[in-house]
Amino acid sequence: MRTPCFIIDEKSLLHNLRVLKKVKDDTGCKILLAQKAYSCYATYPLISQYLDGTAASGLYEARLGREHFPGEVHVFSPAYKEEDFDALAPVVTDIVFNSMAQLKKYGVRAKLCGLDVGLRLNPECSTQEHAIYDPCSPGSRMGVKAEDFDETALEVLDGFHMHTLCEQNSDALAVTVQALEEKFGKYLGKVKWLNLGGGHHITRPDYDIPLLERTITRLREKYGVQVYLEPGEAVVLNAGELVGTVLDIVRNGVDIAVLDVSAACHMPDVLEMPYRPPVLGSGQPGEKKFTYRLAGNTCLAGDVIGDYSFDSPLAVGDKVTFTDMALYTMVKTNTFNGTPLPDILYRKSNGELVTVRTFSYDDFKSRL
Repeated sequence: MRTPCFIIDEKSLLHNLRVLKKVKDDTGCKILLAQKAYSCYATYPLISQYLDGTAASGLYEARLGREHFPGEVHVFSPAYKEEDFDALAPVVTDIVFNSMAQLKKYGVRAKLCGLDVGLRLNPECSTQEHAIYDPCSPGSRMGVKAEDFDETALEVLDGFHMHTLCEQNSDALAVTVQALEEKFGKYLGKVKWLNLGGGHHITRPDYDIPLLERTITRLREKYGVQVYLEPGEAVVLNAGELVGTVLDIVRNGVDIAVLDVSAACHMPDVLEMPYRPPVLGSGQPGEKKFTYRLAGNTCLAGDVIGDYSFDSPLAVGDKVTFTDMALYTMVKTNTFNGTPLPDILYRKSNGELVTVRTFSYDDFKSRL
C-alpha cells in the first residue's frame, strides 16, 4: 500500500447508513447525500440502497448524482449562470434558489421544465461558533430573510430549504426550527416540502435521535410537508482514514515529523476551520512519552497538522493514520506544489482492500 492514501471502510459506512435508514423509517422523511462533503461515487451503489438521492451545489455535482445515484437530484447554488441553468434543467428533479431575484429570473422556466422549485430561507438564528460555516451570520449571502420574502413567490414554489447547522446535535435543529416557524410559519403549510439541510451529526454516538425524529414528525403533521434532510458528514462519519508515511524528523524547539500527508493539500479544513484531526494510537501533547508536531511536505510554513504524543518514538518510514477522513477531504484535495493526490482504497467488510482510484502526474498537469 503506497501512501498517501484514503481508505473508505465499508463496515463503518454500513453502520451509518443503517442509522439513517431507521430515521427515515421512523419518520417518513427523505434523506439525500450531500455530495459537497463526499463524492466518491464508487460507493454510490451501496449508499443508494439506503438513501433517496443526492444534493448538489452546482452542475458538476448534479451530473455526478444523476449518472451514478438512482433517485432524486436536488441542487442549490447561491446564484446560477444562464448556461448552467440550461444544463441543470434536464439533470435535476428539484432546484433551490437563494434570492427572490434568482427565483423571479428562473422559477417559471424551471416549472416549465417539470422541476420542483424551492427557495432557501434565512431564519437568522445562529447556533454555532464557526462563523465561516454559519449561513445565519450578519451579512450572510445565504437565504432570504422574512422581511425580504415576497408572498407572490408562493405561486411558483414547491418547497423551502433551510441549512444552518455544522456538525451539530438535534437541539440546535430544534432551536432553529422554532425560529423558522416564528418567521415563516404562515407559509410552511402552502408548500409540498421542507428541506432542513445538512450539518446534522446523526450518526455520532451522542446524537439525540429521538429529538430529531420528534421534530421531523411534528413538522410533517402540523404543515403536511415532506421533510428532507441532506447530511454529508453523517453518511461517512468515522468511515474513512488517511494514511501517510514519516519522511523525516527535524527539531526546532519541538520534534517535527514531516509526512507525505499535507494539511494544505489533503485535508484543508485543518487550516480553514481550524481543527485537530484524530490520529490512531496518539494522545494529546505530553500525554504519552513522545510528542511530535506532524507537518506536511509542502513549502507552506503553516502546513502543520497538529501536535500529538505517542507511546513509542516515530521513525522515518513509520505509517501515521488519520481517522474520520472521508468527509470534506477527497472533495477538497488539491495539487499545490505538485503534491500528489492520495490514492483511494476501499476496505470491504471482510477486510479486503480494493483500489478505487490512483492518481499520477497527469492529474496535476491536466488541471493547468
